[in-house]
Parts: sequence; C-alpha cells; structure tokens
Amino acid sequence: MEDTKDYLVRGTAWDGKLRVFAVQTTELVDELRRRHGTLPTATAAIGRSATAGAMMGAMLKGEEKLTIQVKGDGPIGSIVIDANAKGEVRGYVDHPQVQLASNAQGKLDVAGAVGRTGHIHIIKDLGLKDPYRGSIPIVSGELAEDFTYYFATSEQTPSVVGLSVLVDEYGKVLNAGGFIVQLLPGIADEEIAKLEQALGTLPPISSLLDQGETPEGLLRWLVGDDLQILGTLDIAFQCNCSHARVERTLISMGEQELVQLIEEDGQAEVVCHFCNEKYAFDRPQLEKLLNQAKLKPIQ
Repeated sequence: MEDTKDYLVRGTAWDGKLRVFAVQTTELVDELRRRHGTLPTATAAIGRSATAGAMMGAMLKGEEKLTIQVKGDGPIGSIVIDANAKGEVRGYVDHPQVQLASNAQGKLDVAGAVGRTGHIHIIKDLGLKDPYRGSIPIVSGELAEDFTYYFATSEQTPSVVGLSVLVDEYGKVLNAGGFIVQLLPGIADEEIAKLEQALGTLPPISSLLDQGETPEGLLRWLVGDDLQILGTLDIAFQCNCSHARVERTLISMGEQELVQLIEEDGQAEVVCHFCNEKYAFDRPQLEKLLNQAKLKPIQ
C-alpha cells in the first residue's frame, strides 16, 4: 500500500439506519510500540485500545476529549488511552514487556494479557462542569467484544466493534485498524440479519489491510455500496506534555517537597507516562521553581 498515513472515515449507510466508522492506525500503534518498547502481546492490547480510542474520539466535537482506562486482572496491568475529536491519540500500558504464548486460535493472547475480570472506564470531557463517566465489566478481554458491550450498555447504542493489530516476528506493527458499526432506530430485523451475515463472512481485518484495503473498503465489505462517507480525519500520535507543563507540576508539589528534592538529589528527571519523553531539571532550575512555589497564593 503506497499511502501508509493513518486516517479515519465516518459515514452512514442503509438510508441512515447505520452509523459507521473505520480507521487505519498502523503508524499510531507502531509509534506506541517504539515509545514504550512493547512486546507483541502488549502491542496488540494497547493497539486495539488506541484504535477504539481513535474512533470514539471521532464521535466527539470541537475541544471534547476522552480517556479510556482498561483495568483487568491480567499481567499487563492498566491500559490508558487519551483521544480527542482532532484525531490525536496517546496512550501507555503499565507493563509493556508482557509477552504470552499464542492462544488456541494461534493469535496473540490479548485476553490473557488484559485479564478476563476487571472493568473498562470511559471518561469524556465534554466541556461541562463534570465529565461523563461510563464503566462496564470486562466481558472477554479481547477488547472488541468489550467495547461492543460498552456501547450497548453505557450508551444504549447497539454496535459492532472490530479491532485488529498484526505484528511481524520482530514485533514491528505490519498493520492495525478497525471499525464500529452502530444500529440506529428504524432498522428492520431483516437488515440486522443482513449485517450479521456480512460480519460472519468478513475476512480478518488484518488480512484485508495486508491486501491494501482502505477504511472505506472495510466498510463496503460490511454494508455494501450503500455507503455515504461524511468525512475523513487524519489520525496521529500526539502528546501534549511540555517542559512548561512539567514545571507547573513540580511547583504544585509545594515548597516542602521541592526543598527535599533539592537537598537530597539536587536534580530531578520527570518522565511522561504517555510518550516517555524525559524532562531534566538541575539544582538552579529547581531552586527557581521553589521560589515560584513560595510566591504561589494559597488556594
């Protein structure tokens, strides 16, 4: 495939009875792998979560954003994904070095890494006083089924979610992507049966992407040619950390913590969870921040 740039398409199908999203996230997932040093099973787990996050972010508007927290009882620990309406996604996993043997289907054992007990939390910042919070129990740990369950229970929108990450023998991401198809009011039983049949005969997403299929093509496999594309969105890894943000975080620690840091270590290194960027501060810089902390008004 010549164009490897990640992007998402959104649209409707079947006279507005379906709302559809599909995305290619190969570069995004490989960027997460490189930044966090994930082994293949962990890569698949964070990659599927990030792919879902990219599509859920595209359901938002303007400056709205969301956070996905996958907290299972598996060895990978928590997966955290941030996404927004602009196609910007970032994320991390507690234990990136988790690698398990293939499952019974010969595929990466994402459910074994995530765990089959726990919860998925969705926090949406919609610009209101309080964020929206949705939470569901993990139903399979494979993640696509779990997000399907989330839409049905927390958002009362019957949906089908497909997520895929394919890695090579060295762990590099060969392709990644997915789709969300949502059933809207007015859809008939025979149309639901038609969709179920299409899902049942759909080749693996990784196979389609490997053959050069596009997000638009993925959707046509599911809904046929009665597809209206409403928009596209570039998808990319983007972290909003910065030296100034880290300075504000250190100042917010307060005078006592900063004095202790200066006296005991004389320096500090802060690493961003999301992108692994390192921010170093020497003694003079910390002393400057201490002076700013002393001037900070008490809330």
